[in-house]
Amino acid sequence: MQLPQPTTAAELAEKLSAELIGDGHLSITGANEIHHVKPGDLCFVDHPKYYAPTLASAASVILIDKVQECPPGKALLVHPTPFQAYNSVIRGARPQVHYNSNEAPASVGKGTIIAPGVHLGKGVVIGRDCLLEPNCVIGEGCVLGDRVTVSAGTVVGGEAFYYKRTAEGLTAWRGGGSVRLEDDVFLGPCCTIARGVSSTTVIGRGSKLDAQVQIGHDCRIGAHVQMAAQVGVAGNCVIGDWSILQGQAGIAQNVTMGERTVIMAQSGVGRDLPPGKSWFGSPVQEARKAFRDLVALRRLGNRE
Repeated sequence: MQLPQPTTAAELAEKLSAELIGDGHLSITGANEIHHVKPGDLCFVDHPKYYAPTLASAASVILIDKVQECPPGKALLVHPTPFQAYNSVIRGARPQVHYNSNEAPASVGKGTIIAPGVHLGKGVVIGRDCLLEPNCVIGEGCVLGDRVTVSAGTVVGGEAFYYKRTAEGLTAWRGGGSVRLEDDVFLGPCCTIARGVSSTTVIGRGSKLDAQVQIGHDCRIGAHVQMAAQVGVAGNCVIGDWSILQGQAGIAQNVTMGERTVIMAQSGVGRDLPPGKSWFGSPVQEARKAFRDLVALRRLGNRE
């Protein structure tokens, strides 16, 4: 996410009571998790397993719990609880919403129909000729393209299901991202599209989601993707253009699927998949092999 006001590494170190190592003049313009960092971003790390990839990432300023050698061109902010410090930065940039009439009005394009009971959050942008059916919710900062349909009861931009285990219990990671629905997207009834933790969850142009589909935080759903009812996609996944996910398919977090991938009903995907193939089972196999295995198993069962 972009911060509303840039700050320097030295200024943030003073604010957080952190030890500064490296260039205190570096400008912090955004805050992101490790999967999405770019130059100018702040991120955090609090486990030795992830020190090396985080220090080697594109992040300019890193909140860290132990003193480490600072790479050239970066700054480290040493803090006993980097996650809590990072979360405080996000909460300052995106404070808790108060549902009242003083929210900034949404921008709504010509020809868009908004049914009774629809809630539009602060800073929402909606394109032309959209249809928002009764009791759907468009969370703060979300963007809808032209000719988008959001069916009744659907929530776009809900908080990510993303928690940090601490001694006190599970602490919510404040989401600083948003959601973008591109032109001609259709969302069926009672879908839930989580906002990004630090970037934008995207549903690509022309994609169609059936009822009760769940899309996790920071996902990138390609163009013209079809998802049948009760599909679940965990956070930070990439689904290639023209892919098809049949009913009740489940996709684990951080999975990338190539273009024109077909996931058959009730299958479970836990690894990256190449483009242009059909998959079945849990865990998935290529569909032809999975069906051959099923036939072989049935033949074994029929032996006397």
